[in-house]
Amino acid sequence: MRRPVDLDDPVSLGLRSAGAKAVLVGTPAPSGLPFDVLESKLRVPSVSPEAVSRTALVNRLRAAGAFPLVIVVAPAGYGKTTLLSQWANRDARSFAWVAIDERDNDPAVLLRHVAAALDRIEPIAPSLLGALRPNGKSVTSKALPLLAEAIASRESQFVLVLDGADLLERDSASAVASLIDQVPPGSMIALSGRVLPRLPVAALRADVPLLEIGAYELALSRREAEILLRTARVELSDAEIDGLLDRTEGWAAGLNLAALAVQTSGTNNGRHLSALAIRGDDRYFADYFRSEYLSQLPSDRLAFLRRTSVLETMSGPLCDAVLERKESALELASIEKSNLFLVPLDRNRGCYRYHHLLRDLLRRELEEREPELVPVLNQRAADWFESEGDAEATLDYSHAAGNTDSAARILSSIAMAVCCGGRVAAVESWLDRFDDDALLELYPSVAVEGARVHALRGRPDEAERWLAASQRGVARDEDDPSTKACISVLRAIMCADGPEQMLSDAQSALADLSPDHPWHPWALLVHGAAQVLLGKDEPAGDILTEAANASERLGRTESHALALCERSLLAPGNDNEQAESLALQARSLIEDAELDAYATSALEIAISARTLLRHGQWDDARRQLTIAQRLAPSLTHAIPWLSVQVRLELSRAYVTLRDRDAAQARLAEAEEILSVRPAVGVLGEQVAKLQVEADEMPQTATGTNSGLTGAELRLLPLLSTHLSFREIGERLFVSRNTIKTQAISVYRKLGVSSRSDAISRAGELGLVDGGTPPAGAVLARDVQSAAS
Repeated sequence: MRRPVDLDDPVSLGLRSAGAKAVLVGTPAPSGLPFDVLESKLRVPSVSPEAVSRTALVNRLRAAGAFPLVIVVAPAGYGKTTLLSQWANRDARSFAWVAIDERDNDPAVLLRHVAAALDRIEPIAPSLLGALRPNGKSVTSKALPLLAEAIASRESQFVLVLDGADLLERDSASAVASLIDQVPPGSMIALSGRVLPRLPVAALRADVPLLEIGAYELALSRREAEILLRTARVELSDAEIDGLLDRTEGWAAGLNLAALAVQTSGTNNGRHLSALAIRGDDRYFADYFRSEYLSQLPSDRLAFLRRTSVLETMSGPLCDAVLERKESALELASIEKSNLFLVPLDRNRGCYRYHHLLRDLLRRELEEREPELVPVLNQRAADWFESEGDAEATLDYSHAAGNTDSAARILSSIAMAVCCGGRVAAVESWLDRFDDDALLELYPSVAVEGARVHALRGRPDEAERWLAASQRGVARDEDDPSTKACISVLRAIMCADGPEQMLSDAQSALADLSPDHPWHPWALLVHGAAQVLLGKDEPAGDILTEAANASERLGRTESHALALCERSLLAPGNDNEQAESLALQARSLIEDAELDAYATSALEIAISARTLLRHGQWDDARRQLTIAQRLAPSLTHAIPWLSVQVRLELSRAYVTLRDRDAAQARLAEAEEILSVRPAVGVLGEQVAKLQVEADEMPQTATGTNSGLTGAELRLLPLLSTHLSFREIGERLFVSRNTIKTQAISVYRKLGVSSRSDAISRAGELGLVDGGTPPAGAVLARDVQSAAS
């Protein structure tokens, strides 16, 4: 509706004198201006009472008085207008608001609305208003300098908002640029839109103090997302909120659509959709993306978007190779400029990715419209990454292309190196793709890698299943001596048939493995360990030295540190200096490679604790013992010799501390392992001897309560969180009842009766580190990541 503006209207005058902000909402446009304006374009949008308050951003804008220009740019649904409206409601300055539309591409129309908005907060000179009168001639050349002068000379500070400024074409955008140059100190012009306005932004960044707010800043925080979902009456678990926030990347409209999807999912079948199952191809997201973006794109750009959706990240050369075209870099730059939910991954704009939810939809459309292209595009990507030397990406795209032969070949070649780099969860995610007995038999080199990982992760049943599959597989292929040798190494690691067979398997493997093979250091390590179990310390020391050297040469940190620890245990007589030196070298390796959360590091940690005790550093020793105990649950009869060695070292440390309960608890764990794998050579005798010594100790009187089991120590940090027993069980892959039983045992051993008291007492004893997740907690997250 068009209405004349009446400058003498008493209501307008009264509000203006009272310092009213911006424009009148829901009142007739004042009369008296020599031109018409559209009232709806001049209203500050009202803020819904259910809108999430963007307090931090509003405060940032309120404090940005030194910036004459603010640009807020993000895709639809990020809350640009809501933010600006909240800012208008909370800033002491007066706001003039113009909602831009296509009609403002006539500079005269734009300038009239800007003048009308400004006039409402401080009167505009009649000469300027007269210059904007429609007279059949161009008014820009005369009115624009007058309006710029009026802005520069305004007495009160103000904010002029042009909401949707990206719609302005060249002439109108140029007029806005002229106004920006005249903004007086303390006042601002705020431009918002889905893409950057057609202004010389690069030059403005150099010449004008410019505050830019983009999708990253507009993304909702976890707390804000939680408020939005609660307001939408969607009750989700913490894990669901985290997952949903990750999928939507803080996109407000995405969170609202997700809430709607969850709310309505139970309409037909009575069951609500899990928030973690939300995808961008859900009908609500699909309708939104299609209506707001995709329906407006030409067919060639849509095809580019669909076909590149097979890629996790994109660059010009990669897209050229996958699509067999040229100048993809220019296309990506154009898409980013259009703000089509394309996220730049570097400052040089050389690498991009799609928003997770948009990519979901594009991939679904590709699979529905051009399914025959999916494996072809993925294979081209695999070929490109292989030519670039990126083995991990080659593996992923080979798998996506259905090229299992290539995926298996690469996985077998890089698995151990990636594990040694501290990324065992990544290896487990690759192995999960082969977790089928038929596939494992077809690719025994993959099966033996998986068996090794399962053994080192403390999963004896899985380790044995994958080992058996690898043995069946090599039985079919007589021309694969390398995999057969790896199986022999793994059999030695798992020591299911005693130290003599362990020694035989290790020697057999060493005969067939070249010195440069990734498994060669492990073959030397278990060869030396077998000699240790047989009580042959002197040859064991020489072999373990060779294992350490081979590991160092090939960059195998895990076996290198373990070989040093085994040598430390063999230090002759009372040569504590040599033992400590070797353990210190192992500690340095583990810290540099960030392998503290690996179960194999528990031996070094336990040895370090005993070293600290020898130097009288009892508190530090207790902390090390606690960390080692948290890792201990992953040391099972899958690798019985190492698991028992760790319990022995822990028990010896507790004997030194005169903590009988803790020593007996660790020895009980060792005996449980021995009940399944009794043939571990001299270790069985050592356990029995230490058990006698522990039994003869007086009752524990230190009050350290170190008798907590490894599982109970792993539970302690999680008890300090907001997680329920059910959610803790999900993280640790055990039942709620198991967690409840462990918690009750913890309460009893700590002498408390509640969860909060248990955490307080554990903190006093140094069993938890002030809320910082310990190594064991990191390991649990790692396992969870691999399983998800």
